[in-house]
Amino acid sequence: MRKNSILLCTLLSSATAFSQEVISTTGDTYSNASGIISFTVGEVIINTGTDGTTTLTQGFHQTNWTFVGLEDFSPNYEVSVFPNPSTHLLTIQTSDFDGVSYNLYDALGQIVIQNKLSGAETLVEVSDLPTGSYSLTLVSNNENLKTFKLIKN
Repeated sequence: MRKNSILLCTLLSSATAFSQEVISTTGDTYSNASGIISFTVGEVIINTGTDGTTTLTQGFHQTNWTFVGLEDFSPNYEVSVFPNPSTHLLTIQTSDFDGVSYNLYDALGQIVIQNKLSGAETLVEVSDLPTGSYSLTLVSNNENLKTFKLIKN
């Protein structure tokens, strides 16, 4: 009996040690009166089904992940913001910087830094900001171009 207990504990502990994990950059949950669907981009696929018009791919949903993302109000506007997460300097790169400004918001929605893009590459000093989540919004002519979800380490 004792051998069986030890064998069972060994098998269970090794099964949890080899569990699958996904590091995801995005996902979401949608619901209506008919049901709820929740997804993570990058999840492991286990099954795909179709009824001829709709295809559903199922996988293992990851519940613990760090969300970073982008709201794309102007798909034709090309910009890169890096590194994310950041510790000292945040770099904003774009060839279309004329008349574009940026606002950096903290998790409470308060503006902590705002300025205009100064060239094709603008550096934003973030080393004095506390660790946390931030949103960087690029604006031109009072219209949002893009909003980036950022993490400050």
